[in-house]
Amino acid sequence: MEVASYVPVLIQVLLAVFMAVAILSASHLFGQRARGNYIKDAAYECGLPAEGKIHPKFSVKFYVVAMLFILFDIEVVFLIPWVLIYREFLAAHLPILLPVFFFLFILTVGLIYEMKKGGLKWER
Repeated sequence: MEVASYVPVLIQVLLAVFMAVAILSASHLFGQRARGNYIKDAAYECGLPAEGKIHPKFSVKFYVVAMLFILFDIEVVFLIPWVLIYREFLAAHLPILLPVFFFLFILTVGLIYEMKKGGLKWER
């Protein structure tokens, strides 16, 4: 093995370390917690002081619906490769429909369960 073949890897590692140090340093120097940073501490919304709470609390329902969306979105992403190679499986005489229908059945059962439990209703 030649050492010269590792030079691009070394350059990439050094660049990554440099970028990490630079980003952390810039955040420390110019970030929100920097002392005497009157721009970050000043009101910026139309030049008026903020009314009410600055960081409102979100309902747990918001997070539940967001997690359900991500869950079903990821499961649909698993179907994309099946759609793209469906013809190849049929040409090779491989049984592909039963596992996919089982997967879709599990998705449907999960969605019906969430609907019956009221997991998708905002008004609660």
